[in-house]
Amino acid sequence: MTELSTEFPAPYAAPEVATRPEPLEPSGVPEPSGVPEPPPDQAQDAAAGRVAAQLVDRLRNNAEVNAERGTTIIANEVVEKIAGIAAREVPGVHDLGGDVSRVFSAVKERIGLGHGDDDQGVAVRLDGATAAVKVTLVVEYGFVVYSVTEKVRANVIGAIENLLGLEVTAVDIVVDDVHVPDTT
Repeated sequence: MTELSTEFPAPYAAPEVATRPEPLEPSGVPEPSGVPEPPPDQAQDAAAGRVAAQLVDRLRNNAEVNAERGTTIIANEVVEKIAGIAAREVPGVHDLGGDVSRVFSAVKERIGLGHGDDDQGVAVRLDGATAAVKVTLVVEYGFVVYSVTEKVRANVIGAIENLLGLEVTAVDIVVDDVHVPDTT
């Protein structure tokens, strides 16, 4: 009789969860750290290394929730999409994302490559069953900014905790712009 193993083969193993804290940036570019720039030859190698490290972190940035009969792995993109949808539901939120991401989204939509991304302007850092979220948004003119951001924070926390069962440790909100409707 053959004994069944509960171990998964290597390709199906749960990815490691990155535990190194980094600043949350929707653009994927870390904030400057004040370290002097290396010479040009080393700068290219260092830049390639940083890009590779960010890619690996993105691939490993999954939430892992242990259950009675297995493990559930929630991809980073799922959390970002749910947070983005929750943020857009709040009255007074015109759009998500900074200027550059909104321009790329508009260009994509105009040339027929799809519509605006639900996760645009949202960055999530997952560590086990906890999530830290950063939302960049544009507020409609006439709405009280503080009230809108507090409602966005509550809505994002509620959606992630209720739909995914993750604990939200922080929701940082950046108000990037105020949308003033055209009066023409």
